Amino acid sequence: MKVVVAIDSLKGSLSSLEAGSAVRQGIQLAIPDAEVDVRPLADGGEGTVEALTLGMGGRLETVTVTGPLGRPVECAYGILDDRKTAIVEMSGAAGITLISEQERNPLYTTTYGVGEVLRDAIGKGCRHFIVGIGGSATNDGGIGMLQALGYGLLNKNGSPVAFGARGLHELAQITDTGVLPELKDCTFRIACDVSNPLCGERGASAVYGPQKGATPAMIRQMDKWLAEYATLTAKSFPKADARKAGTGAAGGLGFAFLAFTNAVLESGVKIVLEETCLEERIQDADIVITGEGRLDGQTVMGKAPIGVATLAKKYDKPVLAFSGCVTEKARACNACGIDAYFPILRDVVSPEEAMNHGNAERNMIATVEQVFRLIRLGQDSRE
Repeated sequence: MKVVVAIDSLKGSLSSLEAGSAVRQGIQLAIPDAEVDVRPLADGGEGTVEALTLGMGGRLETVTVTGPLGRPVECAYGILDDRKTAIVEMSGAAGITLISEQERNPLYTTTYGVGEVLRDAIGKGCRHFIVGIGGSATNDGGIGMLQALGYGLLNKNGSPVAFGARGLHELAQITDTGVLPELKDCTFRIACDVSNPLCGERGASAVYGPQKGATPAMIRQMDKWLAEYATLTAKSFPKADARKAGTGAAGGLGFAFLAFTNAVLESGVKIVLEETCLEERIQDADIVITGEGRLDGQTVMGKAPIGVATLAKKYDKPVLAFSGCVTEKARACNACGIDAYFPILRDVVSPEEAMNHGNAERNMIATVEQVFRLIRLGQDSRE
């Protein structure tokens, strides 16, 4: 029996590869000679760097960069040397989890550190990038990142504008004479699962500004500044299109990537599935295993396990899912390619106990073992 395992992280408990390893152990306790192929899985958000880098034989790098409020932060990213590819999560340099709730203020938070990560990777030979842009603390339209890459974001006096969205208010000129020369040879696949434009009632400021600390007055200001920034950009950079779906992602970082670099915005799950060549692995599998921390009604809205199930059903493969917990609305997963799903909790415990790494690992192994003992019984009865 060949089983392909591609399970998303159980956030706070098990990484993608740790969960996959536990699934492998459970299967082989029930069917010792089973061939189990564990592949990394993520959706472009938290955990993508670790899942893709380690799952694809790459190496992790750590670089000190400018954090969202200007303080130094340590940011990890991945390098796949044989493909000259870097895997980056913008949240590692400019994420909302890097600052306290009291400190949240998009007038001051910057994406400068994201550009510093990209510079570091370019200096180490990377020319292709996979960038997850979820979880940002910023609303600066990506101007901080552009400054770090060498673009001139200048005020009327010819001086660099301030960090944060307030820098947009000062912006009078954009130059590219100091841009890192290697940038023209770089390609960017941007993991972006939102369709918001840059401005307006569905734009970056209105939809995501409140969670980043913006008041209603700040939202109106920032939306106006982003619109002016887009107009100025379009005068010199013809790819600029503030109405394009996804340009409002990460406080306008999606716009900056599309307007100033050789970038495409794509579904995070799509990128991960393609980069890990999961479809090739699935074709000769007998069973496909997936899952995530919580299966619910949101799972079917393009999340990673459904991406796996959709691939598997192209080849009529049975799909099982294992999850930390499930809700009643998880039944929708059955209509989207997951044939059966199983919560791994085995007792009534506190959330802290359930999410403990050792407990989650043991629960995963034990649950998978019992499911595959049943599968083995079915095999034996047919022989």
